[in-house]
Amino acid sequence: MDHMVELRNVTKRFGGFVATHDVNLAIKAGEFLTLLGPSGCGKTTLLRMISGFETPTEGTVWINGEDVTHLPPYRRNVNQVFQSYALFPHLTVEENIGFGLRMQKVPKVEINERVKEVTELVSLGGFETRKPSQLSGGQRQRVALARAIVCRPKVLLLDEPLSALDAKLRHAMQVELKRLQKKLGITFVFVTHDQEEALTMSDRIAVVNKGRIEQLGDSAEIYHSPRTTFVANFIGQANILEATLIADEGNFTRLRLSSDVEVVVPSDSALAGLTDLLVSIRPEKIHLQKTRPNSLNVFEAEVDDELFKGAMDELCLKTPGGLELTAVVANESATQDTFHKGEKVWCTLHPSDLVVVRAD
Repeated sequence: MDHMVELRNVTKRFGGFVATHDVNLAIKAGEFLTLLGPSGCGKTTLLRMISGFETPTEGTVWINGEDVTHLPPYRRNVNQVFQSYALFPHLTVEENIGFGLRMQKVPKVEINERVKEVTELVSLGGFETRKPSQLSGGQRQRVALARAIVCRPKVLLLDEPLSALDAKLRHAMQVELKRLQKKLGITFVFVTHDQEEALTMSDRIAVVNKGRIEQLGDSAEIYHSPRTTFVANFIGQANILEATLIADEGNFTRLRLSSDVEVVVPSDSALAGLTDLLVSIRPEKIHLQKTRPNSLNVFEAEVDDELFKGAMDELCLKTPGGLELTAVVANESATQDTFHKGEKVWCTLHPSDLVVVRAD
């Protein structure tokens, strides 16, 4: 079975509100797939329909080749880790982890063996007799994970499980969670609104907006080749520029960004017949120099403002013709060129870093 989870033409309505609209999504066995989007976009509703806590208004849900659309959660081979962890405060770590197995009436000897196995797997050895109130946030999150995986589900659903952690611990748990998923080989479906988290952890990302999947792809594709202005703006920073198509020049298409800036982009059949376009350029893809380079897509600008951001400087640029862009440059060493407010700079854009996107 290539696909562990499938959503086929899934629509969910709550009264007159359409939470998800005609969603099709196939998740591979053993894949770490992230549903990424802002609050209220429908990603948690999609997760709840996979788990069985919600039933689609239209369409079907398939798990491991079986139509489970109308099966209750306990009859699906899935488990879920919630944002709040939902641990039993009166039970010990060991008892919390083994709770699901006891409900399944697994023999006590097997429960003890499996609980011990996953306790070591999530680095909780020595904490077995503690109560949740005696644990840190990261340790409680590990207990919730252990309780979910001890039942050996085909699919593990995770609804923003790291959101309650501080930034440093959250980063450490991202790495730990990805390591754990690879070791177990379980299909993970992860919900988050954190773009960096999604880029760090996922095999593929489904960017969700207004109940639809705007784009599905791996981290590099989603970041470097956004298809819409929403994806470009939601994943990191982006300059979204209006452009006018001037001419097709064989391998390249020439665009005008402003009265004083013309650029070329790789030719694409999708541009045929279009005149007015939108182009996305990531701030770190704008290469700055103090002397004019001999290359394509070069234009002059002035540093209108500068913001120090630790490892990076963010520069607001403006060309004589009024085009405004944001660039970021790394603070690599004391010997590199630095750029300050009021200075003239030369900007270079590589043709492949200019991505034509659809308007929302």
